[in-house]
Amino acid sequence: MFRYVVIFLLLTHGKLLDMNRIIFLLLLLPFVAIAQIQQPALSESDQRPLTNKDVTVSGEKPPITDYLIISQRGDTTHVDTTLNMSKDYKFNYLRRDDFELMPFANVGQPYNSLAKNFDMELLSPRLGARARHFNYFEVDDIYDYRVPTPFTELYFKTAINQGQQSDALFTSNLSPQFNFSIGYKGTRSVGDYENTLTSTGNFKFTANYNSKNGKYRMRLHTVFQDSENQESGGLDAASLAGFLSDDVTLRDRARLDVNLDDATSMLDGKRFYVDHDYEILGSRDSTSYHSARIYNKAFYEDKFYRYTEAAASELFLGESYISTNIEDKSDLEEGSIEAGLIYEHHILGFFKAGLARREYNYGYNSIVNLSSEFITNRLQGELYQFKAQFAKRIGDFDISGNGGLNVIGDFAGQYINGQAAYDFNDIKVQAGINISSRAPDFNFLLFQSDYVNYNWQNDFDNIKTQELFFNATSTKFADLELRLTTIQDQTYFAQNEVTNPAGKITGFNARPFQASGTIAYLKIKARKDIPFLTYFGLDNTIMYQNVGQDESVLNVPTFTTRNSLYYKNRFFKRALQLQTGITFKYFSAYNMDGYDPVLGEFYTQSGEQFGAFPLVDFFVNARIRQTRIFFKVEHANAPFSDPVFFSAPRNPYRDLSIRFGLVWDFFL
Repeated sequence: MFRYVVIFLLLTHGKLLDMNRIIFLLLLLPFVAIAQIQQPALSESDQRPLTNKDVTVSGEKPPITDYLIISQRGDTTHVDTTLNMSKDYKFNYLRRDDFELMPFANVGQPYNSLAKNFDMELLSPRLGARARHFNYFEVDDIYDYRVPTPFTELYFKTAINQGQQSDALFTSNLSPQFNFSIGYKGTRSVGDYENTLTSTGNFKFTANYNSKNGKYRMRLHTVFQDSENQESGGLDAASLAGFLSDDVTLRDRARLDVNLDDATSMLDGKRFYVDHDYEILGSRDSTSYHSARIYNKAFYEDKFYRYTEAAASELFLGESYISTNIEDKSDLEEGSIEAGLIYEHHILGFFKAGLARREYNYGYNSIVNLSSEFITNRLQGELYQFKAQFAKRIGDFDISGNGGLNVIGDFAGQYINGQAAYDFNDIKVQAGINISSRAPDFNFLLFQSDYVNYNWQNDFDNIKTQELFFNATSTKFADLELRLTTIQDQTYFAQNEVTNPAGKITGFNARPFQASGTIAYLKIKARKDIPFLTYFGLDNTIMYQNVGQDESVLNVPTFTTRNSLYYKNRFFKRALQLQTGITFKYFSAYNMDGYDPVLGEFYTQSGEQFGAFPLVDFFVNARIRQTRIFFKVEHANAPFSDPVFFSAPRNPYRDLSIRFGLVWDFFL
């Protein structure tokens, strides 16, 4: 009964249940009831390539390492209930290490990027609104599971001012061949500043099946996601001056006026995905293994980004066509069907090749006829694509590569990636090259708005990216990442100032541009955890970046560092593991990107520098069996520091806040 109560509290997280949560709760409770019945152990006779090595002995629990987590690429890890600094870094809204990100003041808002990463396997444009996609589950963010007994994970963390975060996952193997999982991640946070309330929900269902003879394999998932943010536009000029002067009467941040007081944005999407294959020829002899399979992969996704405002904010965003009921909505509907052949051979290696047909329909329900140009309402069509993969172990080297090409369609695009890995005794190294050419996202090519300056249609060239990378992983020495990237014809949004008839700057908006020169970007990142004096440790991460460019297109801090000094020990006959300490984060001053709520995008600006301020957190974490408890004082130095801490221009970072939560794993 206690389990039902916990799940109910996590799903409600401080507000009335909406229909999505009611449906999820009704779906989850029967599966939790099933979880009370001990499942049979997974049999070694199952022919799936990813198998458990141990079989449960009657009356015993299987090892935690038998609870497998499988990525879309087939990489396999297991459930990890340990307590270390990596777990502390991942105990956040995104559930991943955010070292390269700078959060906004409220949970669920966008993150500014302290480093740049490039998706090198895209063949077609995306919707855009990338600042709102940090918490959006893409295909590669969905994992499958294989568990000998039902497994449940519950995550909870307090939010800012009012609200909570929750993340519930349940997975079970109903038979040795069939696994399903169901999960819901929800957040509601009011925030300290006016008009910054956030409310997000991510529902996912996955299933994977493998026939007893190993010939047929299937994995599928469906996701329903929505992310709603009140958009403040940052502090207005008077409040910004008061914030910088550290006016004691304004330390109640709700008293600060913002540029937008009735604006809201919404990112909403749903996706259905299936990937399955069937073996038409094969031999399972361990000395002469080979297998030929036909595969089919298909997905359908429908998403939109919408910006609404009760009354136009012309002083901040510029002139508008209408004065009330602003509503800008960009939607993208796309689907793909791919089919091909997979061949594995114990000598030749792994080969995969196929053809895909992809359809897209992006745009609006109106046509804009300006005095200077005519803006259409839709970009729609289809692409025929060829994709291939290869992997082979040659001696002690693991060689792999993949590529894709748009053969027919309105958008040209191609990519080719190759890498080699070598595992020494104390260090694993990986090096490779990535080459990509793709069209910019749709919102660079076509955008419509009730605001005059947010209407355009462009015919930009493809973005060409080349990347050399080197990674080294070592518990004895350090983890090292080195990337050298060159970019031609990069597209970007740049700041556009809004002025009144007197010439005074009253606001800001953004416009798309394409760089004419080449950008050279170097990133070097290293991390090392140094234990000392038995119970103490110092976890260090440092990143150096350098950009060579003719225009101010790609802006990042030169140095970023995070250092955690911690104490770790066991108490109460080793039943309680305690970890406590302090984390210091710092990045050098740079032209930090601004945020545009109408686009849901970050834009470059060269007028102001931000950074060069410390962020200090105190933490006390504990682990009891499979439960990890986290307590943190975030930005503890805020009351003693100058008010120069910003997440983006006009958007201050959060003040001191005390937050706590837990991650609770159940193995039945």
